[in-house]
Amino acid sequence: MHIAVCLCQVPDTASVVSFFEGAIDLSRVNGVMNPFDEYALEEAVRIKERFEGSQVTLFCIAPSSAKDMLRKALAMGGDRAFLLSATEPSDPFQTACMLSRAITDYYGEALPDLVFCGKHSTDFQSAQVPLMLAELLGMESVSAIIKLEASHSGIHVEREIEGGIESLELHYPALFSVEKGLNVPRKTTIKAVMEARKKPVDLLPITISESAFVTITSIKPFVKERKCRFLHDPKELVLLLTHEEALF
Repeated sequence: MHIAVCLCQVPDTASVVSFFEGAIDLSRVNGVMNPFDEYALEEAVRIKERFEGSQVTLFCIAPSSAKDMLRKALAMGGDRAFLLSATEPSDPFQTACMLSRAITDYYGEALPDLVFCGKHSTDFQSAQVPLMLAELLGMESVSAIIKLEASHSGIHVEREIEGGIESLELHYPALFSVEKGLNVPRKTTIKAVMEARKKPVDLLPITISESAFVTITSIKPFVKERKCRFLHDPKELVLLLTHEEALF
């Protein structure tokens, strides 16, 4: 079974994030694997361990500094990693296009049996890339799954919906975005880390031809302002609450 996992690098929440002239200053930011992608990778590796002859291939759009992150992903059970080198995409559509092109270039006309992504990245949290990628690849997809059972004939997945659990049966190939709680990502061992150093991390040049639908022109830090007003009686409070514009 051929399994593709899409990874992304996000800022470590412990890093210091600052702003300079309308842009994020990343000079003191450490990049780490997106936490939701760890669940996606773990599920891919578990399926590989169940189906003999399976291979897990990693795809990541990030600077060259992300090689260390990809080494960790290889130590967790990935077999091969591709770092997509190109101009950084400015919106989810461009990201999905780059990943789609990389996957089709690698696998050719025969798409992978399964593609895993995290539910969303912890930086922008758009949750748009997995569904766009599935559409571009022409694959069935389910978002934010919390349970997966794979067999040779098909896949059973479950996802949380308002007021209950939704169960679905799918055929291969299929793409899933993974929710927290699907599994518990494994810890890397010294042996696995040493073996990961022998596995290839290949640079895959990708050209962006599609125009972005969304462009970030500037980013400003959020400044929370607190306003305090003294009211004379409950009637004034009721009047204030019934006219929301008066609160601002």
